[in-house]
Amino acid sequence: MKRILSLFLVLTLLFSLAGCAKGKETAAASEGVTDTQADKGLEIMGENVKYDPNRLVNGGEPITIDWWIWASEELFRSIADAYEEIHPNVTINIINNPWDGYFTKLPLALQRGEEGPTLFNVHNSYENLVLNYMEPYDIDTKELTADYPSAASHIMDGSIYYADYGLSTGMIYYNKDLWKEAGLTDNDIPATWEDFIEVAQKLTEYDENGRMVRAGFNYNNYFYSLALGLNYQFGDNLFSADGRTCLADSDGMKQAVSFLTGLYEEYHIGDKDFGTDCEQSFYQEQSAMVFVWGFFVGNLKDNAPDLEYGTFELPTRDGGTPYAYYRYNGESTPGINRNATDEQKEVAQDFMRFFFANDEVQIALSQDGGLIPARTSLMDSEELKDTPIVKTIGDHIDRYAWPGAMPSTVENNMKIATEDILYNGKDVDDALKTAADTISIDLANIDFTSSESLYTYYEE
Repeated sequence: MKRILSLFLVLTLLFSLAGCAKGKETAAASEGVTDTQADKGLEIMGENVKYDPNRLVNGGEPITIDWWIWASEELFRSIADAYEEIHPNVTINIINNPWDGYFTKLPLALQRGEEGPTLFNVHNSYENLVLNYMEPYDIDTKELTADYPSAASHIMDGSIYYADYGLSTGMIYYNKDLWKEAGLTDNDIPATWEDFIEVAQKLTEYDENGRMVRAGFNYNNYFYSLALGLNYQFGDNLFSADGRTCLADSDGMKQAVSFLTGLYEEYHIGDKDFGTDCEQSFYQEQSAMVFVWGFFVGNLKDNAPDLEYGTFELPTRDGGTPYAYYRYNGESTPGINRNATDEQKEVAQDFMRFFFANDEVQIALSQDGGLIPARTSLMDSEELKDTPIVKTIGDHIDRYAWPGAMPSTVENNMKIATEDILYNGKDVDDALKTAADTISIDLANIDFTSSESLYTYYEE
């Protein structure tokens, strides 16, 4: 008897029940299974990029592929489970590698052909390390960009090797209980940096010896990240007009960095010695406000599930609409190993079409990562309308610049510079010039051009 089961029910069941243990059981159960039922009575998914589940993959013969990730193992396992439910002859092994060392091990593993990972998660800052090992998607670029407009910025020689499944940016997270304790209400959400400082001072506490016991605002560990993007509010882009030079020591960047150090040194709403990780400080309710990107939503759920928090957008200098509030970045879709076997690549290509066309997959990814969905049809999704980033920023994500898939040297050297300024007392101009010089040398050795000029409101 033909089993007819809607994909929605499959995914609902899998996303609610799937865990690491179940994932291993599902993979073990599917090993060695031959699929003889092409027509499973399932609906075709997708709008422009479509996925027809009523077909055999690899001729229905058993096949195993590896998928390398570095985080959210349960989520990616559940997506693999949903695909395996449709194609029981396919086994997808989820291999979770630590972030530290991931992009050192991955290029080596991709050279091992069928023994390496067939699918692997990508971070766009390491594009230059893995692009040569990537197979382009066998998906029409017009169809893909119609569903995922940001994919247009990833077209290379007419093909797309990876795209964005969600868009992320930074926000201010605040502790609602501490906010209320300080006599603050929703009407006190600051629109200007001047108002922000006033609110943060109300939230800052000291003991009888003058030692800070609660920071009003804490950016420790993310000073560099906040600075990389705040430069837009101070009048400068992050890259030169030709997209080849990083303006890490521009006047706008110097002003942004000096402003941020002043929050600690002049207004005393935080302290460089108040812990090295603002996330941990926020969990422990020792910092009332922090700046973190959208992924913090998932971290809070895992590490401080009972903490009541809210989010708001970065203030601006005058309270009006700025040239750009800040920058955003994309969470990248998995890549396909070009050195895998033809059979493995066939499965991977089929999986990626499933990945792009499936609403439930994209909603789950956005919920887990605290993302604005890159698939525009899901912007008004009922399941996502109350997520922090969509509520806070969704209406005008167009006022956030995307500088492109910045090579890791940009963030790495800005982190060194800002920590030298904050902890070692290094002069702002000198630290940023060192960073800019080092970044320039690194960029000269790779094929990189910023996408900053694609920003809707771009001005040189």
